[in-house]
Amino acid sequence: MESELPTFKERNPQLDVVTELIHRQHPHLKGFYKNKNERVVCVKNMTPEDILLYATRLRNALGRKVVKLKTRHVTKHPSVKGTWTTDVKF
Repeated sequence: MESELPTFKERNPQLDVVTELIHRQHPHLKGFYKNKNERVVCVKNMTPEDILLYATRLRNALGRKVVKLKTRHVTKHPSVKGTWTTDVKF
């Protein structure tokens, strides 16, 4: 990872990339976003390519919290009779 990190820094000058060693703690990536949110990804036992993939995903993320939808489908005009399922018997 020591050889891959400088190239990641050069490709993404808009990011502040900081490395620090913490004794007795698993390696992890932290993403701090402008909207005061934070995401943490554990990278224990990952290859450098996988770590770069997760770093790129943190870079591309918006930093919003994940919102769980109330239903599986979203529509402007909900059905009056309910949603269709395969268990309907005629």
